[in-house]
Amino acid sequence: MKDAGFRLEADRTLHLCIDMQRLFAEETAWQVPWLPRVLPAVTEIAKWHVRHTVFTRFSPPLAPDAAQGAWRTYYERWPQMTREVLEPHLLELVEPLARLVPPARTVDKPANSAFSRAGFAAALKRRRVTTLVVTGGETDVCVLATVMQAIDLGFRIVLPIDALCSTSDGAHDALVDLFRTRFAAQVEATTTEDLLRRW
Repeated sequence: MKDAGFRLEADRTLHLCIDMQRLFAEETAWQVPWLPRVLPAVTEIAKWHVRHTVFTRFSPPLAPDAAQGAWRTYYERWPQMTREVLEPHLLELVEPLARLVPPARTVDKPANSAFSRAGFAAALKRRRVTTLVVTGGETDVCVLATVMQAIDLGFRIVLPIDALCSTSDGAHDALVDLFRTRFAAQVEATTTEDLLRRW
């Protein structure tokens, strides 16, 4: 792995864990079957750096007609995943991550990227965060949207691959390859073990 001796600055690094919610862990239309497989790695990172961890929670609209633009069409396809239908507990974090809040924090977001939450990027800049360790799911949806926007905002990205999940093995593998090749100057793909050794 490149830059193997580089150590992350504790106060400038944030663990941003994407959408590890019961909504995606349990038997719903959006279930990610191998979310439980990456949960131990995500939990280890969060426990080691709990005060530097933010968990995002995907928050669907109340109903399809409450969504804007193409999101309305999207939720017309998935009406069972709107808040007027979903059991509220499905929007909560999975255990044992839920027990880490506080001191870890949660941020609810209306769309794929963590930065769809108004003011989130500005809050990170105020805290002088320069590096984001991104975990969670899905690699090819919400993680992808978050990473690409973070790159444009100037953040350095560290991806522990064994702490990412998707419903598509092929898409996950393709994205990891893309990050390692086309975005190697801004994104570092690594493992949980290596990350914790350096942070």
